[in-house]
Amino acid sequence: MRIIGEAHKAGADAVKIQTYRPDTITMDSDREEFRIRGGLWDGRTLYELYSEAHMPWDWHEALFKRARQLGITLFSSPFDRTAVDLLESLGAPAYKIASFEAVDLSLIRYVAATGKPMIISTGMADADEIDEALHAARDGGCHDVAILHCVSGYPAPAADYNLRTLPDMQSRFGVPVGLSDHTLDNTTAIASVALGACIIEKHFTLDRSGGGPDDSFSLEPAELAALCRAARTAWGSLGSVDYGRKSSEQGNVQFRRSLYVTRDVAAGEAVTHDNVRSIRPGFGLACRHMDDVQGMKFQTAVSRGTPLAWDLLSKKIE
Repeated sequence: MRIIGEAHKAGADAVKIQTYRPDTITMDSDREEFRIRGGLWDGRTLYELYSEAHMPWDWHEALFKRARQLGITLFSSPFDRTAVDLLESLGAPAYKIASFEAVDLSLIRYVAATGKPMIISTGMADADEIDEALHAARDGGCHDVAILHCVSGYPAPAADYNLRTLPDMQSRFGVPVGLSDHTLDNTTAIASVALGACIIEKHFTLDRSGGGPDDSFSLEPAELAALCRAARTAWGSLGSVDYGRKSSEQGNVQFRRSLYVTRDVAAGEAVTHDNVRSIRPGFGLACRHMDDVQGMKFQTAVSRGTPLAWDLLSKKIE
């Protein structure tokens, strides 16, 4: 409940949970292939880890109710059909397919049959596997699908993210793209916005030292608030292709360089580089006319500091 509240306060658009039981995601086995070697969870069996980490199913209804009260979207990653059925009974508005499940085409088709929007993480998936997942989603009836570029390391180094993949994904697959970010700060996520990411997913905790399975690589509330602010600023700064003068620049136009008379001149005197220069401010003729005015005559005496104008000049010297 507190995590949902803090995410809402930080400015997040949505909270995603995970819906599985240890026996719907793995099996209780001591065989070596079911035991984790290396990393954060070294030595534990999959069943032990998921027994600790799973969201109790009888919590779901209260969490969905709380999110609706706060006005923040809550949705989930289901890991089997029974999880989808539970989430459907609670009115889940969308679904997320986790990276490790992106190869489970049967699950993707079952989720797609709900007709709800779907987000697919692509950690460890190659281009062919991403294409297969998208085809399964569309064939199953999902028409609103997005994919998240992801590196399934916990944590993952920023250098592994190769963010230039994002525009290629968008072009190659023709769907909205985003980033599922497992780095330890916000830099990678914010940078992804400039390359086309329109969704950012981050792990979130109330306390990074709290001892939860993914607390050590999760954002705390102040960091999530900073990410929300910075990502929206980055998104807003993208705008469109525009070479025109911006509203915030209008007041500074006067401080551009322009042509000024830089010493007193007499009527009939010719314009030279000695008596006309390009300086600030910008009330005189545009600097591009410097070569045009060379050799033209002043029609009247002009004092130093006068902005040069066409009506001060006559024809060029023959």
